[in-house]
Amino acid sequence: FPDHHFLAEEIIHDNETKGYRWIIDPLDGTTNYIHQYPTFSVSIALQEEGKTILGVIYDPVKEELFTAITSCGSYLNKKPINVSKRTNLKESLIITGFPFRKKDIIDDYLKLFKNLFLKVSDIRRDGSAALDLAYVACGRCDGFFELNLSPWDIAAGSILIKEAGGVVTDFNGNNKFLLTGNIIAGNKNIHQKILKEVKSIFKEDI
Repeated sequence: FPDHHFLAEEIIHDNETKGYRWIIDPLDGTTNYIHQYPTFSVSIALQEEGKTILGVIYDPVKEELFTAITSCGSYLNKKPINVSKRTNLKESLIITGFPFRKKDIIDDYLKLFKNLFLKVSDIRRDGSAALDLAYVACGRCDGFFELNLSPWDIAAGSILIKEAGGVVTDFNGNNKFLLTGNIIAGNKNIHQKILKEVKSIFKEDI
């Protein structure tokens, strides 16, 4: 693809959004991989004129391939998937990640974590944002939030969730999560409830 652009951790200088752009993370969950903790993935997204139109996340440990194309739905190993239908936070399993790149906000993050922890069924932290989003897309988890991520962490997962019937926004409820790196995802009901909790702590852009 000689006319296509690429954005990855190793090619962060290519910020061109015109035409086609691939957003790639060849190993999401590097620390897990180094420590032989079996949660890591390959994440690939394709954008057309700045809009994500395709997403692929592959888990080589479980041999699970998550795929999504705009207006074509989301799939796990070629079988259709959907976000969960839970509406009650008390019954929900939420997944998140710690802001290891932005440790100066850890106190506020822990306040948010505590607030949600007291209201949900449980919270997981697995260390691969791409897989976290894939698990929301297929209904294994009901919602996800994290701060200060990179586009290659979340681009593929975001279209997976949208095509699976879910909602993805930044911390203000807008569509700028690829720019801010702050993301909330889930089914419509759980997303709104997480967003409310996030706004109670983070009242301005981070």
